[in-house]
Amino acid sequence: MSDTQAIQNLVKQYQDLQAEIHKIIVGQDDVVSQVLISIFSNGHCLLVGVPGLAKTLLVNTISKTLGLSFNRIQFTPDLMPSDIIGSEILDETRNFKFIKGPLFSNVILADEINRTPPKTQSALLEAMQEKTITTGGINYTLPSPFFVLATQNPIEQEGTYPLPEAQLDRFMFNIWVDYPTFAEEMAIVKATTSNQNSVINSLITGEEIVAYQQLIRRIPVADNVLEYAVKLVAKTRLNDPISPKITKDYLTWGAGPRASQFLILGAKTHAALQGKFSPDIDDVKAIAKPILRHRLVRNYRAEAEGYSIDKIIEALL
Repeated sequence: MSDTQAIQNLVKQYQDLQAEIHKIIVGQDDVVSQVLISIFSNGHCLLVGVPGLAKTLLVNTISKTLGLSFNRIQFTPDLMPSDIIGSEILDETRNFKFIKGPLFSNVILADEINRTPPKTQSALLEAMQEKTITTGGINYTLPSPFFVLATQNPIEQEGTYPLPEAQLDRFMFNIWVDYPTFAEEMAIVKATTSNQNSVINSLITGEEIVAYQQLIRRIPVADNVLEYAVKLVAKTRLNDPISPKITKDYLTWGAGPRASQFLILGAKTHAALQGKFSPDIDDVKAIAKPILRHRLVRNYRAEAEGYSIDKIIEALL
């Protein structure tokens, strides 16, 4: 099959996936779209939203449509690295045997990731970055494909361990899950207070997802699009010659090279899902906010003047 045909197949499967997910999930079109973009780009997602917005249900539904193995890990202050990685035990023959933990799955829902201590967060960090786990001096490869979809509650910060910048940088997308509209909430209440049950079908295999991830990497990118993405990231850095006044006034920290890589990968995937064979600048703009949102640090002046990160990104765009 040619790459052209493969992209056409991807568009069809993407539309089918969206329709299947929306059997359960009402609204949240942008959120669903961004999670699927990160999956086809082989990236991880951080879903930020107040409790009760169906973040867990969304991840669960997506994993069912993808036909992948799924594990939910509830992060708590007493969670140890061995609880997620696995541990060695003595078997009947007095030999050590490794029992795999919940991380050995295709899709990991890291629920309330900021509730666990840095030691456990760093164990997850290695898995996210290297797609491997090291324990007892032995290296174990995680199943492919492997995605971490983490959730975080933005309001209640008591008893939490804020994610370090290095770990936040590992997430391709920071997706803001907002309240539903009035019409959407009506539909949610109607669906969830009756006995109607929708059956979710598995529409795509792990092998197909890996093939599409490789296809995305083969998509060519024009130099002007590449230049736009790299310049956009450079504009977020205070000491860069091209950084505008808004950066110097409102930011204390800018994005690193990983942001440029993710902008191009995300733009390629966004273009492919629209049936295009190469991304343009509009594709970069479409995914800029969720990619840059968690990589920029505002200063006190920005907070005092009510300048949100999204507002700053809009100005840079």
